[in-house]
Amino acid sequence: MGNVAVHRATLSDIPTVLSLLRELAAYEGKLESVRIDESLLAEHAFGERACIEVLLGLLDGNAVGYAIFFPHFGSYHGRPWLYLEDLYVQPGARGAGVGRAMMAHLASLTVRRGWAGMAWSVLDWNESAFAFYRGLGAEKANGHVAMDLTGDALMKLAGEVR
Repeated sequence: MGNVAVHRATLSDIPTVLSLLRELAAYEGKLESVRIDESLLAEHAFGERACIEVLLGLLDGNAVGYAIFFPHFGSYHGRPWLYLEDLYVQPGARGAGVGRAMMAHLASLTVRRGWAGMAWSVLDWNESAFAFYRGLGAEKANGHVAMDLTGDALMKLAGEVR
């Protein structure tokens, strides 16, 4: 076990975050889908209308993981939830406590901000992720299935606005 730390990413961390993000995309078999670049990440994480926050997970001073998260409103609770978009730890650093430290940091943020809870989705084939999250006490959401609308279908529906 090494020295584990978590800190909020800064503008100077953008290349590191993008490198880790690409590693996650490759792990998920989606590297060809990555469109984000340094300017987009800077705009959305640090710009005038920033909509995401980014953490880095460090092991012995080296960035080995990242998390991207943002608030989303829970209408039943009447309060925001922390939505975890990405949590990634490099395979060689797994088991050292980095992922747990990042999740604990996110849980602490959620509580300090008075938000209702944390939510995220897991790829249905990622058994190691399910085991990790269950080990933290997380449970499968109440029957919700993640869906998305993008590309041609999104453009077609948006075109219906008069």
